[in-house]
Amino acid sequence: MKVTRAHLGVVVMVLLGAFFDSIEQNAVGVAGPALRESWGLGATQIGLLNTVTFTAIALGRLTAGFTSDRWGRRRLLTVNLLVFSVGSLLCAVAPNYEILLLARFIVGIGIGGEIATAITMMSEFFAAKHRGVATGLVNVAAAGLGNMLAPLFGIIVFAVFSGGEQWRYLFAVLLLPALMVVVYRRALPESPRYLAATGHVDEANTVLNRLAQGKLRGELGPQTQYLDETNAEPVAEPPRLAWTHVFRGRHLRTTLPLCVAVTMTYGAQISMATLIPLILTERGFEITTALWYTLIMQSGSFLGSLFAAFVSRRLPRRAALTGAAALGLIAALGFGFAASTVPLVLLFGALFNFAVITANTTIFLFAPELYPTKIRGLGTAVVLATGSLAGGLMPLLAGSVLELGGVSAMFALLALFFVVCAIVVRIPRETIGRPLEDTF
Repeated sequence: MKVTRAHLGVVVMVLLGAFFDSIEQNAVGVAGPALRESWGLGATQIGLLNTVTFTAIALGRLTAGFTSDRWGRRRLLTVNLLVFSVGSLLCAVAPNYEILLLARFIVGIGIGGEIATAITMMSEFFAAKHRGVATGLVNVAAAGLGNMLAPLFGIIVFAVFSGGEQWRYLFAVLLLPALMVVVYRRALPESPRYLAATGHVDEANTVLNRLAQGKLRGELGPQTQYLDETNAEPVAEPPRLAWTHVFRGRHLRTTLPLCVAVTMTYGAQISMATLIPLILTERGFEITTALWYTLIMQSGSFLGSLFAAFVSRRLPRRAALTGAAALGLIAALGFGFAASTVPLVLLFGALFNFAVITANTTIFLFAPELYPTKIRGLGTAVVLATGSLAGGLMPLLAGSVLELGGVSAMFALLALFFVVCAIVVRIPRETIGRPLEDTF
C-alpha cells in the first residue's frame, strides 16, 4: 500500500508524543545545574534522579510489551501519555528531593511505555519498503529533535521564568503539550496487523480502507475486502506468553545481541547527555552558555536520526550499526584526547551524538522486524527496556570514571562501548526489505 494522508496523520500523532517524551527524558540533565543551585544537590543525587527515571522507563517498556500485545497498541499510547502527565505535574510541585524521586519514577513509567508502543505500532502500519523510514522517524522526533531541542527548551524556560526554583517551570510547561497530544490522538486507529492477528478482521479491513483512502475520520467510499478469515489467520484470544519466550530458541539469537548492543549505545548516549552540562558548568561556563553548547552538540543527534531513518530503505541494518559504532569510536577518542578547544569540543561532541543516535535509531527499527506479531511488542520492549536500564546505570559508571580519571578516561570507556557494539550487531539476521513475517 502506498503512503497516504492517513499514514502521515498516524506519523504526526505518534511522533508528537515521542518528541515531548524525549524532552522530559532529558529534563534531569537540563535542570541539573539549576537543581544544584536551588537545593544544593550533588552529582550523585542528580545522577540518582536520572537512574530512577531510566529504571522506571525500563519497567514501563516491559509493561507496555506485555499489555500492547494483549490490549492493543492504541490504548497503551493514550494511557502512557496520561501517566507521563501526572508525573510531570508532581515534578513541578515536589516539596522535597524524595517526592521528586517518586515523580521521576512515574514519569519514567509513562515515557517507557510510550516509545516502546510507538515503535511497535509504526512498524505495523507501513509496507516493507517504507517501514524502516517510518519506524526510524520515531527516533528522529525523540532522540533527534527531542535531544537537540531539550537544551533550547531549558534556555527559553530559564529566560522567561526567574527565581531560585526555575526548574519547577521546566517540568510544569511539559505538562501542557502532553495533554494536547492525548486529545489529538482520538483519531489514531489501532494497528491493522494487530487487529487481524487477534481475530478482529472486519475492524482491520476498516483501518486498511481508511489508510488506502487517506481518511482517518469521516465517511469512507467504496471499501475493499483486503482480508478474510483465511488470509488473516486470526486467533480467538491473544496468546499468553512469558517474557522469557523472547530468550528461547531462535529468538535468543535476536534478543541477546540486541540487548548487549543497546546497552552499549544507550549507555553512551545518556552518559553524554547527562554529564556534559555538568562538565561544562564545572569548567566555569554559565548555565545558559553550557546549554547552548549542549544544543550545538545535540544537533548531531538530529542529523544522525534523520540519516538512519532515510538510509534504512537501502542500507542493511547490520552495516549501518557497524559503521555508526566505528564513527562513535573515533568521536569518543577525539573528544577525550584531542578536544583542547571549544570548537573541537563542539565538533567531536556533535560527531559522537550523530554516531550514537544513528546506532540507536537503527536498533529501534531493527528490533520489531526480528519478531513475529504475537511477541513483537514484547520482544521490542525487552530490547528497549534493556537500553533504558543502561541509560540509568551507565551514567553512574561514567560519572565515577570521570571523577577518578577525568574526561579522557570517561570517553575511553565510551569508546569501549562502541567496540563491543560493533562486534555483537553482526549476530542477528539481516531484515532489510523483507515483509515482517518473512524474517523467520
